[in-house]
Amino acid sequence: MAPASYNCIFNTICVMDASTRLGTKLVKRLLKRGYTVHAAIQNHGESSSLKRIECEEKKLKIFESDPFDYHSILDALKGCSGLFYSFESPADYPTYDEEMGEVEVRAAHNVLEACAQTDTIEKVVFTSSATTIIWGHDKDSAPSIDERHWTDINFCRKFKLWHAMSKTLAEKTAWALAMDRGINMVTINSGLLMGPELTITNPYLKGAAEMYEDGVFVTVDLDFLVDAHICVYEDIASYGRYLCFNHIINQKQDALNLVQMLSPLPSPPQSLEEDTTLIQQRISNKKLNKLMVDFRGCQPQMMDQNANQDICLS
Repeated sequence: MAPASYNCIFNTICVMDASTRLGTKLVKRLLKRGYTVHAAIQNHGESSSLKRIECEEKKLKIFESDPFDYHSILDALKGCSGLFYSFESPADYPTYDEEMGEVEVRAAHNVLEACAQTDTIEKVVFTSSATTIIWGHDKDSAPSIDERHWTDINFCRKFKLWHAMSKTLAEKTAWALAMDRGINMVTINSGLLMGPELTITNPYLKGAAEMYEDGVFVTVDLDFLVDAHICVYEDIASYGRYLCFNHIINQKQDALNLVQMLSPLPSPPQSLEEDTTLIQQRISNKKLNKLMVDFRGCQPQMMDQNANQDICLS
């Protein structure tokens, strides 16, 4: 049987924005687990793969949804008991700048307000970033960093870390509204999402050298990130923020591998390749790892039960 902390009734979940890499993978995984899914896609997103699935999968319904259009959010949420929300910049904001903070805050406010107005919503999983945690802490006052830390907004403005500033402002806005309206919300504060789509223009990479030197340059692969989202949704004991990563770049070879992936260059000097210096890790994801142990052990049993019925209660 599943652990007592899991209550995984297979009901209707909204994924917004479902056209991103994370969103699309979440939709597919949730369908596999027996959920009915409302896939809310933004106009700038690629939705062809989801539309092909919709033709074959009765439990998937696609909605055109805009985080700046309150009524379109309400339409997508109608009848849903949960929401997975993530934000990617609109097509007319291709890069992060100082104004992006206001854009993300407005989107987060609209989505959380819509959740507050949807009686069926029981839980929200808000995708945030590790950059809302890591910036502005010196090693003396914060030798180890985890979910209890917040990035310093003034530090971000000073060094033009617009991605970190925007994500921090948006998450703080979401938390303020969730607490004011009594919304059950948890956040996944994700490290840099790895994969072939990653490019050197990714705004997370601003300050990469400093993250590396500070021992807080963390990354995550897509499967682990999806598992983490579903884990915190299904575990009724989950709460607050969860730092999510399964790799840290704290060796020269790891850094060189990332550089080669982002911008292929001639072979680096052998002296760099042989440098095995290990930078001390200053960031911890123990909170999530503890939750994931039970979740990953439960998965095969839940899949077996799902083959015969649409409910998995401990």
